[in-house]
Parts: sequence; structure tokens; C-alpha cells
Amino acid sequence: MLIPSHVGIIMDGNGRWAKERGLPRREGHLAGINALESVLRRAELLGIPCLTVYAFSTENWKRPGMEVKFLLQLFEETLLNRADELFKNNVKVKVIGRREGLPSNLIETIKKIEEKTRNNKAFQLNIAFNYGGRAEIIDLVSSIVRDIQEGKKIDLNDEKTIANYLYSPEYPEVELLIRTSGEKRLSNFLLWQSAYAELYFTDKYWPDFDGDELEKAIEDFKKRNRRFGGLNEEGGG
Repeated sequence: MLIPSHVGIIMDGNGRWAKERGLPRREGHLAGINALESVLRRAELLGIPCLTVYAFSTENWKRPGMEVKFLLQLFEETLLNRADELFKNNVKVKVIGRREGLPSNLIETIKKIEEKTRNNKAFQLNIAFNYGGRAEIIDLVSSIVRDIQEGKKIDLNDEKTIANYLYSPEYPEVELLIRTSGEKRLSNFLLWQSAYAELYFTDKYWPDFDGDELEKAIEDFKKRNRRFGGLNEEGGG
């Protein structure tokens, strides 16, 4: 059975889901947590080894201050409330993105859950928070320049060498990228890692995307002919 080694998900549509139901946006974000838990359980059952979810982008700071404050609090509370369960289920958690600008208490919570789960091996959950694909590449270039200035020899023509400066170089490239809510764009998510990803778009808002919907995406992935720039089986382009 063909299972992608790394699935990325742009969890989009919480606000619209809430609006259509006459609810405040915060209710959409709360419902989104339940959706993520359903997806995590099914991903583990399907044998997907690595999942990266887009929780908060570097552009999300432009949202109203009260919503940003709520999202920061919700993320911290979710990490605190789910830490023991994630540890028990042998899930390793890593938060990727810039720590600058985040509240100090949230940074400490992130460090604690990463440390608590660092030896877990059953499943890898990466949470992209205060993350931007372009920001990651800028940080990557800055790190390379610093190492060169310190006298390190770096082969700038080797993709693997460059990739070692990504936020999470130890994990495979994304093979399947899912976006919910009907939008069809990458929104600055895992730009380097998704170079050859299969893209799957669904009209479902994130709170309505559950384990069954994930399985539909996996079934679609299995039907894809992944050529990586080569020819297909019939010899076409």
C-alpha cells in the first residue's frame, strides 16, 4: 500500500466555517482542534510517519489583535492539555517557525513539549507556528552566510547541503500537500520541501475535515503517477 512518507496540511477555513453557522471566529478555531485530533488518529492508523500542519503563519500577525491573542493562547493551552496524551501515544512533536515575537511563556511551553516527546518514535508531528516558507529560506541563507564567514566549507551547488539548514532537515520532503476550504494556493507553506509534492484541494472547511477525509486524500494520492520531471509509463511528458 502506497503511503506518503510526509503529509503537509494547510488547515484553512475555520473563520468561514464559524461565519456560516453564525458563530464567532474563535468557535471555528476551537472546532479546528477537534479536526486535527481526528486527523492525527487516522494518520497514525494509516501508517503515515510524518505530518506537518500549518497552524499560524508569519502573515497571521496582520489579523485583529484580539484574534491573534486568542490564537496564541489556544496554541499554548492545546500543547499543555495534550502533552501527556501525545507522549503516551509515542508522538514526537516539533514546532517549526520563528520564535522571535512569541510570548515567553509560549516559547517555554514549546520547549517543554519538544523535550518531553523528543525520544518518541511512532509518529512525527510538526506544527508550523509563526512560520513562513520565505522566512525559512531567508533564515537558511543567513545561517549559510554566517557559517561561511566563520570559515566553514559549504558546497552551494549541493541541494542536500542547503537543505540541512532548513528548520527540520531530518524529515523527508513532503509527498502529499493538502489544503482545505476550496482555496488553491500554497500560502507560503513549506516552499522548499514541497517542490515535488502532490497537491490535493478540498472544498471542506478545516473543522469538517476528519480522518475519513484524510483517507480520501490518501486514496487519491495512490492513483497519482509521480514522475519527478521524468517520463510517465507511456513515455509522455
